[in-house]
Amino acid sequence: MATVNIDGDTLVVEIEGLDKLWALKSRLAIPLANVRGATADAGIAHEPKGIRTPGAYIPNVITAGTFHLDGEKVFWDVHDARKAVVIELADERYARLVIEVDDPRATVKLIESAI
Repeated sequence: MATVNIDGDTLVVEIEGLDKLWALKSRLAIPLANVRGATADAGIAHEPKGIRTPGAYIPNVITAGTFHLDGEKVFWDVHDARKAVVIELADERYARLVIEVDDPRATVKLIESAI
């Protein structure tokens, strides 16, 4: 699971607990200028993930880490797809972040109001 905050002009994603180990990341900081938008998307868990490098993938249990699909890098940290939020990025290492949060609607609202 992750928490999302806005710190000035930066979107900050903090990876929590053991997910830091599985995802091999503890924090992502993205300039708001590079955030295109966010959506709550429970169905994304059923889409192809691509090649995992590095990270963890156990179907229906955890998807965490960096995945390469169609020439793009996507960061995942999801256990419960019902709580997934997709953050679309531009001019960043990752094309999108797919993260699990406590309250997807509130997280999307926070991001959309900040950009």
